[in-house]
Amino acid sequence: MKPFDGRNIRVVITGLGAITPIGIGKEEFWEAAIHGQSGVAKIRSFDCSLFKSQRGCEVKNFNYENYSVPNGNIAMGRGSQFGLAAAKMALDDAGLSTDEIDAKSIGVSIGTTGGEIQILENIVNSLAADPDRDKLDKGLFPLFPCNVIPGNIARAFRIRGPHFFFPNACAAGNYAISYASDLIRMGKARIMIAGGVDPFSRMAFTGFCRLNTVSAGVCRAFDKNRKGLILGEGAGMIVLESHEQAIKRKARIYAELLGYGVSCDSFHVTSPNPDGSGMIAAMRRALDDAGLTPGDVDYISAHGTGTIINDKVETLAIRTLFKEHAEKLMVSSIKGMIGHTMGAASAIEAVICTLAAYENIVPPTIHYETKDPECDLDYVPNAMRKAVVNIAMSNAFAFGGNNTSLIIGKYEG
Repeated sequence: MKPFDGRNIRVVITGLGAITPIGIGKEEFWEAAIHGQSGVAKIRSFDCSLFKSQRGCEVKNFNYENYSVPNGNIAMGRGSQFGLAAAKMALDDAGLSTDEIDAKSIGVSIGTTGGEIQILENIVNSLAADPDRDKLDKGLFPLFPCNVIPGNIARAFRIRGPHFFFPNACAAGNYAISYASDLIRMGKARIMIAGGVDPFSRMAFTGFCRLNTVSAGVCRAFDKNRKGLILGEGAGMIVLESHEQAIKRKARIYAELLGYGVSCDSFHVTSPNPDGSGMIAAMRRALDDAGLTPGDVDYISAHGTGTIINDKVETLAIRTLFKEHAEKLMVSSIKGMIGHTMGAASAIEAVICTLAAYENIVPPTIHYETKDPECDLDYVPNAMRKAVVNIAMSNAFAFGGNNTSLIIGKYEG
């Protein structure tokens, strides 16, 4: 059978929505990101006084009622609220009203790590406080499963096309965006709302603390004295369309989604393969899918968690694949600003790569102070850089060896 080749159908990005610890909405988030604003603060979601770290990146001043989501007045958790609000922002930014387009031609593809994990935590807390199950609010249970997030988005905007969710840990947003692009390439959808969502989770925070991977201070990605990650929350949404559809409705086009690559390390439940082979495979496949070579890439939005192993292996993988061109690459991690937002991370970073290509600005890696001989790339330390970004790569390397890379290119018409 001849392999499917959908590159003759171009996929473009026409709308952006972001809910992050440093800003809500595309403009506020982008301004904060390029100016290196930190969203780290004392955790307010729960009592963490017994933990070594009490710091995280929570979204501030978010009120779901401010976003006028149509048909969105339903019972839901914070994850769905993030998702619906970010989707509304992206659709508005794209100049789209789902009432004016064939509902069957629009789809939803969402990635998440924990879904409505706060709902489950509420259930557990209720049972711990009072084991009498007859007094437990039974209405909480239907709000918990991960699939309710894309379901709530589809219901609110009356979308009747393809509808998927991807629970691929911290790479989930990239998986969701990649699959959405495939649906457009295959002609199974004309427009897709795609991205990732995760609310702050006590369960995730506890788990990462038990792994000794949480910093008690800040996230210093690629710095020699890095002590670990900082947990965050948020949502990133993009509107993808076929180029033909976008041109037909005279849409503003931010950038083009040129390709993606996925791989699995099959090595360890939490650690990447130390030779970087899984990461290399994902990046190489993304370049092949886009019809590009390593020398074409200008900027990489790194996974860059600030953990000892991940930053070292990601640097090794980039150097191995890009060879001498690695010396010319700009590489940065925004996790020092927004924390590790789990399933939302790569979706928010897709927003970053899109705006980097559109605005020709690369956001910095903040809190970078001391060079590490094993992390020896240009990490755009502490200050944004104005530079032409024709091709950006977004990396997401998750637990279980789930590796994904997206290629986003400047729109050339």
